Amino acid sequence: MTNPPKTSPQRVATRTLPPAAGRPAAGRRPSAAGGSAPRPRNPAPPNAHLVRDLDAAVRSWSPTAARILLGLVLGWFGYHELVAPGLWTGYVPIVATTSSLAKVLVLGHGWVLSLLAVAFVIGIAPRLSAAIASLLLLEIVVSLTVSAGLSDLVLRDVGVLGLAVSLLGGKGQRLVLRR
Repeated sequence: MTNPPKTSPQRVATRTLPPAAGRPAAGRRPSAAGGSAPRPRNPAPPNAHLVRDLDAAVRSWSPTAARILLGLVLGWFGYHELVAPGLWTGYVPIVATTSSLAKVLVLGHGWVLSLLAVAFVIGIAPRLSAAIASLLLLEIVVSLTVSAGLSDLVLRDVGVLGLAVSLLGGKGQRLVLRR
């Protein structure tokens, strides 16, 4: 007498039986034609494509907008330092505010800010410009904090510094001059 072959539970094939007459299969709903149609899981809202398109546009253009806006802010700062350097000599550390050296330093600072502004707006080496701007703004924040303590002026410059730092990792910029 021979024993029947032993099968392991993993090797036993299972078979799905067709749905009983008049009942749809699980996960399906009856269609108008009498057959089964797949049930939608999460129907998309009617304007979902507009939301996706807007999201894609914001994601692709926001680094460029941040770069250009930072350029405008730095240009504004630089312009005021170049037009009226005497108003800014009080922010030069260690040097007397009435000295000609303080005015020369403010004018140099104004030119650097103006050049960075042009680089940001036009799109010349945006990551290098962001690195230079970050260092320059860090110097401003530290200098203002040491000389006058925390103030609304320092916190404004911390925000501008944060914008410059965020542009350091910005890849995929639009409106950039390339070779």
